[in-house]
Amino acid sequence: MEIAKRCNVTVRLGEYFLPQFPTGDMTTEDYLVKKAKEGLEERLAFLFPDEEERKKRRPEYDERLDIELQVINQMGFPGYFLIVMEFIQWSKDNGVPVGPGRGSGAGSLVAYALKITDLDPLEFDLLFERFLNPERVSMPDFDVDFCMEKRDQVIEHVADMYGRDAVSQIITFGTMAAKAVIRDVGRVLGHPYGFVDRISKLVPPDPGMTLAKAFEAEPQLPEIYEADEEVRALIDMARKLEGVTRNAGKHAGGVVIAPTKITDFAPLYCDEEGKHPVTQFDKSDVEYAGLVKFDFLGLRTLTIINWALEMINKRREKNGEPPLDIAAIPLDDKKSFDMLQRSETTAVFQLESRGMKDLIKRLQPDCFEDMIALVALFRPGPLQSGMVDNFIDRKHGREELSYPDVQWQHESLKPVLEPTYGIILYQEQVMQIAQVLSGYTLGGADMLRRAMGKKKPEEMAKQRSVFEEGAKKNGIDGELAMKIFDLVEKFAGYGFNKSHSAAYALVSYQTLWLKAHYPAEFMAAVMTADMDNTEKVVGLVDECWRMGLKILPPDINSGLYHFHVNDEGEIVYGIGAIKGVGEGPIEAIIDARNQGGYFRELFDLCARTDTKKLNRRVLEKLIMSGAFDRLGPHRAALMNSLGDALKAADQHAKAEAIGQADMFGVLAEEPEQIEQSYASCQPWPEQVVLDGERETLGLYLTGHPINQYLKEIERYVGGVRLKDMHPTERGKVTTAAGLVIAARVMVTKRGNRIGICTLDDRSGRLEVMLFTDALDKYQQLLEKDRILIVSGQVSFDDFSGGLK
Repeated sequence: MEIAKRCNVTVRLGEYFLPQFPTGDMTTEDYLVKKAKEGLEERLAFLFPDEEERKKRRPEYDERLDIELQVINQMGFPGYFLIVMEFIQWSKDNGVPVGPGRGSGAGSLVAYALKITDLDPLEFDLLFERFLNPERVSMPDFDVDFCMEKRDQVIEHVADMYGRDAVSQIITFGTMAAKAVIRDVGRVLGHPYGFVDRISKLVPPDPGMTLAKAFEAEPQLPEIYEADEEVRALIDMARKLEGVTRNAGKHAGGVVIAPTKITDFAPLYCDEEGKHPVTQFDKSDVEYAGLVKFDFLGLRTLTIINWALEMINKRREKNGEPPLDIAAIPLDDKKSFDMLQRSETTAVFQLESRGMKDLIKRLQPDCFEDMIALVALFRPGPLQSGMVDNFIDRKHGREELSYPDVQWQHESLKPVLEPTYGIILYQEQVMQIAQVLSGYTLGGADMLRRAMGKKKPEEMAKQRSVFEEGAKKNGIDGELAMKIFDLVEKFAGYGFNKSHSAAYALVSYQTLWLKAHYPAEFMAAVMTADMDNTEKVVGLVDECWRMGLKILPPDINSGLYHFHVNDEGEIVYGIGAIKGVGEGPIEAIIDARNQGGYFRELFDLCARTDTKKLNRRVLEKLIMSGAFDRLGPHRAALMNSLGDALKAADQHAKAEAIGQADMFGVLAEEPEQIEQSYASCQPWPEQVVLDGERETLGLYLTGHPINQYLKEIERYVGGVRLKDMHPTERGKVTTAAGLVIAARVMVTKRGNRIGICTLDDRSGRLEVMLFTDALDKYQQLLEKDRILIVSGQVSFDDFSGGLK
């Protein structure tokens, strides 16, 4: 008690504490103004190379910058902007790709001037007040995307700059959700796995599902609860534990930077690896304690763009061309938009899903504003409300343009709604309508937007009155103002943050542009990113073939861990994508190749690498994949000689260990002489070769099982390959042939059985549907690896974007 009386602590809650950013002799506020104005000069010189045009446009940028700087400094946040500016600039200077922006921060001109974001907010009508509202004091929040591979380097830099004891990541708490708590309790009570699994599977997999909701949604749960005493005991215990913290994790991107030691503000915890400190307060509590959260997020697409640019710029350097700057590409490229309008968006960021491809086909976007709209439109609210149909019909002249409604519109809203054909699509438009019609400040309009989102009756009544009064002062009829208010309120719930939509549309456009202009490098980068997912790689290889790109088998001499593009513009399969060949063996191969040059043949490779890493199983996978094809002998000879090669390598290693390396000069012989030591045998039949490729690569790369039957098949299909089929043949009865690569039977809601199989002839794929009568007759034929000849109507599949 005596010690307790002597303890004295004051916990200051509800305040923000930031580290002091080094600004020399200047105040933080003055330093921010200086850096922002210098940065704006650079930006304007890039945006408007013509001096006269720059002089003409400068006033609006200067005015906007001054307004933003005044708000930032008055609210006490200049240090926050400078901290973010510094670590983003460090990232760019040190080869860490950074996204052009994310969230509402893209609406700040100060952020654009400081190179925190890369999108001109004035060009796209993005609002600063959506990010930082002077009428509502809250901390600004920049979410920053970094390349997945190098994100940790930025966190390390921040720790070095501000002190390792002042920087920490943030804890997350996993709780016992409905399914998990049943499994955990069942395990502890000692019930058999099957018993527990049967109960947990009755809980629907919906997000936010609870045991109470599960009992309402699944009739079998209350039935077995009442009928079985053991089930009742398990569920009663599970109910008591549901929602209890189960485990600790680490926030995906949250990092806090303190002005002093983190422990002055929050307790710390070490992650499982024991390397990185994590606050014991979660993200809400850590902010309440006064620490500011910075989001360092990893975006896979930035890694893909970076890999593609590395390959592109390597080739450009060889050709004597300057490096490509992805930030400087034009946003009105015809080749890119032609590709977009054809819905050829596989692997394009945000635009590759089946539903999105359908929306693109209908919308036919032809400018960057349309791409911004695509991101905002493809959400459940707009899709289900009919807003998407209205947007498309207005764009293509099938519906009259109005601002916002034919019956209730005002000419002053045309500049606000014209980019979206009169549809209220963005949250920023809600704010601008309130500003234009009723004289709201943009800060006040942001409060209106928030009120409409929360739908609190008292607040909405107050805002309705303010809106009507403001409209009257502007000479606008009260009834018209209220009708427009109602329309705005209706669409506000569907509105999307345009700043975020524009920033992510820019990343989408960059990937689209790369696919249009540097298809081989882009697709090689995408396949590298998906190397661990064979199914995805197979789909991407199909896309490469559709695009007319050539893909070479993996190669032990020219191949790399990743997919890459050779000097002829061909994609070389990544050795890391071969099933059963891990990172260690590939490193051993590349190290040996770097030290001693290309391998002459199999015996040479085994002698120069560590056979503990490169064991027999790994070598078999490499042979089956075709990685040794360029060394001379056929795959059967390589496989049959593997034992001798490993034995010779082992003897060579032992001889080297006692100083008798290569005593008999076997390894110094000419390749022609070594060829004689290969086993004499017949080459594998083509089907065995192809089966080996599918086993190791997941697909047929050098041929296709259907090839040997092409002449016979031609009698039925007349030389028509699957790639030759086109949506214009909708409704036409035709015949097609291919290898079954997938087959399943599904039951519709009405209880009807439908058979679905996918045919492949290497030129393309076709989905075949067999309805009940045909399925009863031919179900036994729906087997993988069987060649089928089918006859029926070909139509466009709105769901998959392909043919069926």
